Amino acid sequence: MNNFTKRLVFGIIYVLLMVIATVYSPKLFIILFFIFMNFCIYEFTKMVKLKSILPYLLGVLTYYYINYYDELSIAQAETKILLFVAAFLLVLPFINALFAKNKNALNYMGKIFTTYFYIVIPFSFIIAIPIFGNPSVQYDTRIILAIFILIWTSDTFAYLVGRQFGKHKLFERISPKKTIEGFVGGLLFTLIGAFVLSKYFMPTIALKHWFAIAVLVSVFGTLGDLIESMFKRQANVKDSSNLFPGHGGFLDRLDSIIFAAPIIFIYLILFL
Repeated sequence: MNNFTKRLVFGIIYVLLMVIATVYSPKLFIILFFIFMNFCIYEFTKMVKLKSILPYLLGVLTYYYINYYDELSIAQAETKILLFVAAFLLVLPFINALFAKNKNALNYMGKIFTTYFYIVIPFSFIIAIPIFGNPSVQYDTRIILAIFILIWTSDTFAYLVGRQFGKHKLFERISPKKTIEGFVGGLLFTLIGAFVLSKYFMPTIALKHWFAIAVLVSVFGTLGDLIESMFKRQANVKDSSNLFPGHGGFLDRLDSIIFAAPIIFIYLILFL
């Protein structure tokens, strides 16, 4: 099986898994992204050479709180316990750095907090997008599926247009293959995708909002890809892992949505 065939087969499997989990059940969607989050934590901590279970503990706590905070507001005792645990985990890196030998404290704590804000927080936004921050409404995973469709459209056509017409480098120091022409091509096709989604998939959301989401997806998705490339360059690795033949790792597949999700969530809250 050559490299192109591997990329095609695993790409199809990945997309099918995402679509099935998103459409079939909210619980399956939440579980799948909890698994994805932990794989991304593993890949990133390995990349930055961080040996600690704290990012995983913070991830579990944050994920649990985001999914059940509406119920916890009723269970006051459990809320107080959860907040106490959260406060303890947030100060634990400082305490651990104090007693650790032969470690640069700022470097060590910086890696922990970078992992938390770069991986854990965005995944929490991803699983919150289908309820727009309002637990009283029905959990609708169509919106997150639509966002993934726009991200795949942006990435695919940015690559195809850039390969065919790209001449001007977008950010050569970090990613020599990305071009301005590729970015513009990806954005245009993402806007077309947004138009199709507004007509046939979720017409309840106005076209102007779909266009705005498409722009956010293209801009911040591209930034997310560049930021992950920056981390990989500093770590001197080509991919975050080799779990997906021809595709790299979970972080390579999800870098765009990781960076775009918080911005899209805020837009949905403010304007929808």
